[in-house]
Formats: sequence, C-alpha cells, structure tokens
Amino acid sequence: MIVFAAVVPHSPLLIQSVGKEHREKLTQTLKAFEQLEQALYLAKPDTIMIVSPHAQMYPDAFSGNMSPKYIGSLKAFGDHEPLFEAKADFLLLDHVHRAMRGSKVPFTLSSSEELDYGVSIPFSLLTTHLPNVKLAPISTSLLGIAEHVQFGRELANSIRQETSRVALIVSADLSHHANAASPKGASPEGEWFEKAVREYALTQNVQGLIDMDATKCEAAGQCGQKPIAIMMGALEGIKLKATELSYEAPFGVGYSVIKYDLA
Repeated sequence: MIVFAAVVPHSPLLIQSVGKEHREKLTQTLKAFEQLEQALYLAKPDTIMIVSPHAQMYPDAFSGNMSPKYIGSLKAFGDHEPLFEAKADFLLLDHVHRAMRGSKVPFTLSSSEELDYGVSIPFSLLTTHLPNVKLAPISTSLLGIAEHVQFGRELANSIRQETSRVALIVSADLSHHANAASPKGASPEGEWFEKAVREYALTQNVQGLIDMDATKCEAAGQCGQKPIAIMMGALEGIKLKATELSYEAPFGVGYSVIKYDLA
C-alpha cells in the first residue's frame, strides 16, 4: 500500500559535494527536504519508489530498473564518489511488471546498477534514517500526459495489492525559464508553467494537467509534467491534503516540494 507521497526537485546543487556555496540559496528547499525526511521516517516505508524523468527512457513504454544493487551517482556533475548503495525491491518491481502486462499498459524492465540523478538526489536526501529501505526506480516515457496519468492509476492499483509499505516519490524540476536568473533566460511560457502545474498538483486537477498546451510546455523547458501526471493518476480518488512545503527558483529553475498527507 502507498503510505507516503511527495513531489520533489532533483537539482545537483542540493548535494554538498556539487552545490558547495550555492546550497545557501536553496535553504527553503533543503528545509522542506528535512521535513519530508522526518515524515517519511515516521511513515516506516519498506520501499521507496522514485519516478524519474532522467532514467533510461523508452519512446513507447514505461520502465522499471531491476538491478541486484544500486549505486547513487553524480558523475555527470564531477562527483565520482558514490552517494549511496541500495537494494532493489525485486518482488514489487516484478508485481508491477505483471500487473501492467495484465492491464495492457506498456512497461518493460531494464537493469542498471548506476542510478540517474533524478533518483539519486531524492533518495540520498530522504533516507538518512532509513539505511535498510529498498528502492524501486521507475522511468517516465515519451508517451503523452494522459498515458502517464493512466500509468499512475495502474501503478497505484498494483501497489494496493502489496502488503509492504511503499512511499511514492516523483522527481520533478519545473521550468528552466522560470525567471531572469535562468542561464537560458526567462520566458512567458516558463512563468505560465510554474503557476499552472503547481496549482494542478495541489488541487489534483488531472484534466487541467492533461489539457496543458504541449507547445508551451516544451518552450517552458521542464521535466516535471510527466512525473507529476503519474503522481496525480496514482492518487486519484484518495482523500488527501496537499501542501507545498517550499517553492523557490534562485537559479531560474523552479523547485517545488509538495507533500501529500494521505487519509
């Protein structure tokens, strides 16, 4: 069953070895991660499932990464020391695979020991007091937003059949054109995306997210819409309270931390 749910950013600057002095500008986000980490510990999950838009991706299928062990990595950002090692929840990933096949949702399994930063950063920041928690990495696809919502629904249906306690985390940066601090420049689409997607995520407005203009979303330079679509599908019909613990964009990229309190 799902016992915890949250949307988090994955900026490498959140990690001390990469961010260094720049972490000071991410104080709100780091405090929000601390709040989440404490709440997650109290939720006592057996497994953390993290949905990343930066893992190995397929054009026409969602994917789960099933490896004997995982190594958190930020090599792409100059840090060659592993962030952590974690074990896979083989049983959960196998059950999800079987469930998706039964519901005709395209889903495949890959195997990669080295994790992408979309998984590595949230897992590193959220597991300080959960050294033995298992990990189930899930990837988005190149399919549309409606398909991601439906995948989220089927994912939740599969997790509900489990006796283990599962925390669902979606890793999602917002627009890379959020404001003038962005190296890529501000844009009207960036400002529009920041406002719209946060509102939809907090109000569980699934149709609003699906109906967002695809061209404008592309121009916003974002990687958060699809992971959030999966979350909204997974939480559909569940009584909950959504709270944005923090939002900031000191480097022109939108970072939102949203916690869902499940009834």
